Amino acid sequence: MDIHTERRNGVLIAGVAGRLDGYGAGRLEEAIAGALQDDDRSIAIDCERMTYLSSAGIRIFIALKKRLKERGGTVVLARVGDYPRKVLEMAGVHTVILSYPTLDAAVDACSASGDSLSVLHEIENPSRVRDGVRYSIETTSRDPGRLRVTGSIQDVLFARIDEAAIHALRFSDTGYSLGLGALGENAADAMTLLGEMITLHGSMVWLPTDGHDTPDFLNAMQDTGDVRIYSGFNVTLDGPFAETITIETESDEGITLADLYRLIFSLAAERRRDHAGVVAVAIWAVTAGICSSGIKRAPLRDAAPANERSIMDPQHIQDWIAVDEEPKYRGDTMVGFGIGVNLAGDLSAYDPGAIGALSYHHPANRGSADQYLHNHAVIFRGIPWDGSLDLERQIRRIVTDGEFLDMRHLLDSTRVRKAKLGVAYIAEIVREA
Repeated sequence: MDIHTERRNGVLIAGVAGRLDGYGAGRLEEAIAGALQDDDRSIAIDCERMTYLSSAGIRIFIALKKRLKERGGTVVLARVGDYPRKVLEMAGVHTVILSYPTLDAAVDACSASGDSLSVLHEIENPSRVRDGVRYSIETTSRDPGRLRVTGSIQDVLFARIDEAAIHALRFSDTGYSLGLGALGENAADAMTLLGEMITLHGSMVWLPTDGHDTPDFLNAMQDTGDVRIYSGFNVTLDGPFAETITIETESDEGITLADLYRLIFSLAAERRRDHAGVVAVAIWAVTAGICSSGIKRAPLRDAAPANERSIMDPQHIQDWIAVDEEPKYRGDTMVGFGIGVNLAGDLSAYDPGAIGALSYHHPANRGSADQYLHNHAVIFRGIPWDGSLDLERQIRRIVTDGEFLDMRHLLDSTRVRKAKLGVAYIAEIVREA
């Protein structure tokens, strides 16, 4: 029994060679489970080299069809041989699992099934194409956005955090935020574990600096005030997202975060007079490869480099920062929050100190001299993509019910294939003591 998988025109193809009996059915189920990505809607099973079919194989076909139907797609067969076709007819499923004489015809049928899902969304929000990216824009609010900065990024970079620098934040006050934080009974308990953190709709996910490289999280259904987020640095969005931008790339390689933000800045320059060069972005995406970094240990004052240089200094970065530039989690679901500053634009509307409170140079973000980006995200698996869904409701559902995999600080080289973005155009940056 041999199984190979590939993609053609966005359709997952599973080629089956040999006997699809009880053993083969288990192999096929395992292979498809490993290959199925969160934006796959349909599967074409190429049966040209399949010599035998039993009820075990048919059960797999039916189970897959039910699963893909929930995504708005289907399962079809291609190039079914004489004996397997007779088995399908005898079992009475030849009208349920459709078959096509060629693989191209099967792929076309799958593509047509997927296209029907987005018709209403396309009518309501017509799409355009720029640089290989199809996008549509929906205005959701006219209210300006504001960023609230708590703590100091410089205290993080130069390892100057002590208990006096720790801020206790309520879950209800940090709907969308990122920074350095931890959970614990009190500030003293939490501060030694300070790590990369993100809050999304009342859920806090963070990467404790305990050496285990394993994220932790807490979904707060209500904020009683008894449990706080302890943070040495945090950036929170106050206000709504002004627009929702849905994008889909023409290539399976997707688009980098750097180019995605360049697209946002370019569209803003053309369309929005109120845009001053800083955005906050919530993102729900299907990944094409996560590149990431993470702080290895809490940047506390008593652990600061003796030469008083930044932990990002070439002398220290390997001791303090874990960098993984090899793409991971291809085809999984990512939900995140980020800040973007267009350094090539006119930032005169902001206090220079406020921009400095947000930004720092990350050595692994090469080729991004025109912008500063800071993005954290949580990775999930098994969340079917449907760009017509409401962004914030979907983020809330994913962080509550999704299959949690990981949480990371994203490098600008991270790639996504499809994404829905909530974009807030920042009019003010407020620093809290």
